[in-house]
Amino acid sequence: AGGSIGAELCRQIARFEPARLVLYEHNEFALYRMEQEFAQQQAKIELNYIIGDVKNATRLAETLSVHRPHIVFHAAAYKHVPLMEQDNAWEAVQNNVLGTWRVAEAAIDHGVEKFVLVSTDKAVNPTNVMGASKRLAEIVCQGLQSSEPTRFITVRFGNVLGSTGSVIPKFRAQIAKGGPVTVTHPEITRYFMSIPEAAQLVLQ
Repeated sequence: AGGSIGAELCRQIARFEPARLVLYEHNEFALYRMEQEFAQQQAKIELNYIIGDVKNATRLAETLSVHRPHIVFHAAAYKHVPLMEQDNAWEAVQNNVLGTWRVAEAAIDHGVEKFVLVSTDKAVNPTNVMGASKRLAEIVCQGLQSSEPTRFITVRFGNVLGSTGSVIPKFRAQIAKGGPVTVTHPEITRYFMSIPEAAQLVLQ
């Protein structure tokens, strides 16, 4: 709930005034920021702020059994491509694949109606660890869908302007220093969307 996409999802969901919004986040400061933001807005809905890791099956089971959500939006992921390529490949697999599996199984066990996985265009014919781990997460959801009443939905999108790990802040800093702007390949075409657009796509 504290990442760039998760936080914007929470903001947009809150506008629909659900009975309850449960924010699940591993990073204490990120969750604190969300709590402070909603406190200033004096939201009219019930809000629950839960510190937890998506890989922790016990914490997930406890959270879902207490709060009984109808819909789970799963946006937790390690997504920085070069960082996940270097010394962190196994962490990417554990977080992106095992984490998705744990949340999905908890959703099934607690009667969640819909499970929405936030994925990436890099899962299409993946050429890096991040893309491959997200494709595996999609396959996990597809496999679980075949026999369970919980409906699994996957949403993919590309580069999100200003999101955590986005290339835009890097480009901005390079331009401010007078260049050069580094690109992965001179022939590459990049497509961008804003954080609110990305979150709206997930909700739709």
